Amino acid sequence: MGNKYTSKTFIVEILAVLLGLVFLVPFYYVLSNSLKSFAEILSNTSALPTTIQFQNFVNAFNQMNYLKVLSNSLIITVISNAVLVIFCSMAAYMLVRTKKKISSIIFMAFVAAMVIPFQSIMIPLVKVAGNLNLLNSIWGIVIMYLGFGSGMTIFLYHGFIKGIPVELEEAAIIDGCSRLGVFWRIVFPLLKPITVTVVILNSLWIWNDFLLPSLVLQDPELRTIPLATFFFFGQYTKQWDLALAALVISIIPLLIFFFAMQKHIVKGITSGSIK
Repeated sequence: MGNKYTSKTFIVEILAVLLGLVFLVPFYYVLSNSLKSFAEILSNTSALPTTIQFQNFVNAFNQMNYLKVLSNSLIITVISNAVLVIFCSMAAYMLVRTKKKISSIIFMAFVAAMVIPFQSIMIPLVKVAGNLNLLNSIWGIVIMYLGFGSGMTIFLYHGFIKGIPVELEEAAIIDGCSRLGVFWRIVFPLLKPITVTVVILNSLWIWNDFLLPSLVLQDPELRTIPLATFFFFGQYTKQWDLALAALVISIIPLLIFFFAMQKHIVKGITSGSIK
């Protein structure tokens, strides 16, 4: 017997729609003001544009060197995700399958690292990175993202791997498969749902990150999209029309990626919890 549609359900749906509209308000302001002239933005930020200014997008595209900063963001995001998936999945696998107290201690250390605020360690981080010649380097910032993202990534993999039957691995070992072969041939393919979830969550974080790239990537040729957008704001001039247009064209690649992959987020998380 199906659930009845009650007045309580109707009220919950109305509240959910209203909450959704509240979350859409910032997007309305960004999109509508990106189509206005600078003078019109200053006169009325809430109204719809009287004259649509598509030239804002052309000027923002050229001034921020969009293709270059887009490629920088893509390279950093893709490489960082690959490194996080490879190293953290292997680490989580060994922490789950190694039944020793030290494994629990190491896992708790990774989990505890998730609550450390970045602002408390950013100054020592820059000093250490300078001594190791990691500043102004794509590989340098990738290594840092590996360090900062390992806690959450290992935590997600750890919970998922615990639900994988050990008998599958034992059967593969009996057939002559090595420990490394067991992981890559048996375990890792089963991690696809949580791997997609990890990639999506880390991509959203790395793509939108501003603070770490601003500290590490001082070379203009290495600027990411958030850094390029920030430079529309100078000491005496704030180019709101170009900055908002830059924000719109900057989030388009991530929105396409997110909407294409969003169904895997719930699937990955629920698969891990059910198992």
